[in-house]
Amino acid sequence: MAKLIIQIPCLNEAKTLPATLAALPRQIDGIDTIETLIIDDGSTDDTLDVARRCGVDHIVRFTSHRGLARGFAAGLDACLHLGADVIVHTDADGQYPGEDIPLLVAPILRGEADMVVGDRGVDSVAHFSPVKRVLQRLGSRAVSALSGIEIGDVTSGFRAYSREAALRLNILTNFTYTLETIMQSGEKPITILSVPTRSNPPTRPSRLFSGTGQYLRRQVPTILRLFWVYQPLKTFTLIAAVFLGVGLILSLRFLYFFAFHTGAGHVQSLILAAVLLIVGFQILTLGLVADLLAANRRLMEDTLYRVRRIELMSLSQVNVGAQAACQPEQAGDEGAVEEGRGER
Repeated sequence: MAKLIIQIPCLNEAKTLPATLAALPRQIDGIDTIETLIIDDGSTDDTLDVARRCGVDHIVRFTSHRGLARGFAAGLDACLHLGADVIVHTDADGQYPGEDIPLLVAPILRGEADMVVGDRGVDSVAHFSPVKRVLQRLGSRAVSALSGIEIGDVTSGFRAYSREAALRLNILTNFTYTLETIMQSGEKPITILSVPTRSNPPTRPSRLFSGTGQYLRRQVPTILRLFWVYQPLKTFTLIAAVFLGVGLILSLRFLYFFAFHTGAGHVQSLILAAVLLIVGFQILTLGLVADLLAANRRLMEDTLYRVRRIELMSLSQVNVGAQAACQPEQAGDEGAVEEGRGER
């Protein structure tokens, strides 16, 4: 029997949550059980009461605001302990149509993918400004190029994960999970597909970004950090190549003037070339060291993956499974999991 859990992060979503839950599918071909899980990220309104009245099956509750990435990670952990075979992540503001969830789940059920990203078609989203569309395209191309996975909408939060993919993913950033999960998939046995989905008009302003300036201030450092963490040798080699290339050009310039002209002068070019070459070799050395650290990180992540599998298998074998995981406990060391109290 295939079990689907739809997880929804919430931060003061009492007004938008009922419509979002009402739009979720109740039946999907190939899925025997569909459940919902709310990650309450320290809401100060009556989001929890609304979720219970709307019949949410499970709740992960934070006593204070932890951010989208922490909520996503805690949700995955809770879904795994609840016995999910497929996990869908969507937003509480209704940005992503619940009717499109079967499109995300289908490739996983067919065994074609471990992770499916809903592509909103950035160029056709009416409420995206021209600047945001350009930034989205540039970001998608950069992440796709360095991860080796062609994804047209890397910032889309409308996604589906197989149980295997959820077991392998580890969230290190505190800001957003969307880019990091794609970068991780490029170095792990996780097959990603992108499927076209729709996008509803916004029901409220974004709580991640207040404008283009803040978007750039938060996304650019995040992308750079992910490159350094997941593609260290490639990243540091590209940076080193700039310094080494300029240094080599200046060195050749000095040799040209030294050989064919007066044989003197242009010492400044030689000094600058030496400095650039030294810096370039140092950066390349840092890249080699970072690559060794990345290999060690991959070994630790593989060990963590195996521990997770053993843990979940043990729960299943002692007949604890999803029922025991629903009892109040720590989810990802960050939030308590409880049963929803409402009726559908």
